[in-house]
Amino acid sequence: MLSERQRMILSAIVDDYIRSAEPVGSRSISKRSDVSFSPATIRNDMADLEELGLLEQPHTSAGRIPSIKGYRYYVDHLIRLGGVKEQDVKRLRGLVAEKMNHWEGAVSHAASIVSQLTNYTSIVLGPDSFHTSLKHFQLLPLTETTAVAIVVANTGHVEHRTITLPEGVSMDDMRRIAGLLNDKLTGVPFYKVKTVLYTEVANELRSYIDHCEHILSLLEDTLKEETEPKVFLSGATNILTQPEFKDVDKVKGILDVLEETPRLMQLFQSLSEGIQVRIGTENGVEAINQCSLVTATISADGHLLGTIGILGPTRMEYGKVIGLLDYLSGDLTRLYTRLYK
Repeated sequence: MLSERQRMILSAIVDDYIRSAEPVGSRSISKRSDVSFSPATIRNDMADLEELGLLEQPHTSAGRIPSIKGYRYYVDHLIRLGGVKEQDVKRLRGLVAEKMNHWEGAVSHAASIVSQLTNYTSIVLGPDSFHTSLKHFQLLPLTETTAVAIVVANTGHVEHRTITLPEGVSMDDMRRIAGLLNDKLTGVPFYKVKTVLYTEVANELRSYIDHCEHILSLLEDTLKEETEPKVFLSGATNILTQPEFKDVDKVKGILDVLEETPRLMQLFQSLSEGIQVRIGTENGVEAINQCSLVTATISADGHLLGTIGILGPTRMEYGKVIGLLDYLSGDLTRLYTRLYK
């Protein structure tokens, strides 16, 4: 259990180090207007905090920096949410008006703005096929034998796929089939589409089209949804602007993780709902041991709609990032509700 003075000193060191990226000494803390302790008293408490594993002394510097454990204590017990400017909030909330017709566009654009506001890297994961369902299916003829199939998901994602009509099947037949699909498959999760397609849809289809196996196979391919969540990145090279990442090898390792979807997905495993903060080695990926990841899930009616993450150095402005993601996740949930409910 830390004393009130130790808590204040730890908070001051974390705040100063986040701002300056330089080890913090007792004298600089004693000069703060909100501190009334002598440098000697502060040094003693700093030594105690170091013994507790909350501070570290880099090389021969007289100053201290927070350890991973120190950042964790700060985030869990000392953090002051703030640093979010009113104009930044208005800019984010303006997305609701700008992107009313497209969910994924709103999410990716919002993440881009958060990356600009924080100068960190933003990562957005779209919902996976377990949560994504068919909203609408449409066919637009191109020629007598080809058409564009338009597949709209409940997330707002739209796929356009060119298909060739099976021999002996007219465009009128395909329009009728499209109506059948909308009747039977609207609201069905994509992972269940194949089952419904080969049972309910097939039973009705056989009543007016002979040898419909080819059509069913074509529809299965057309309605197939990627099982891997879609990943959007913004500000991937922002890590280069952080002073602690001047080492090319360190930066290369981080960029490699961002470029490889399976490794990137590892960062988002076992996330709980709401806002989560993982610091340094807590991420479980060696290449980003000197980074922190703050994530916010976006949910509506118990369904996961996506996850937004901000990746930056452990010397991150946690209060600002958490505040922005809190605003953003709430606004995106309301946007989704207006669009699709």
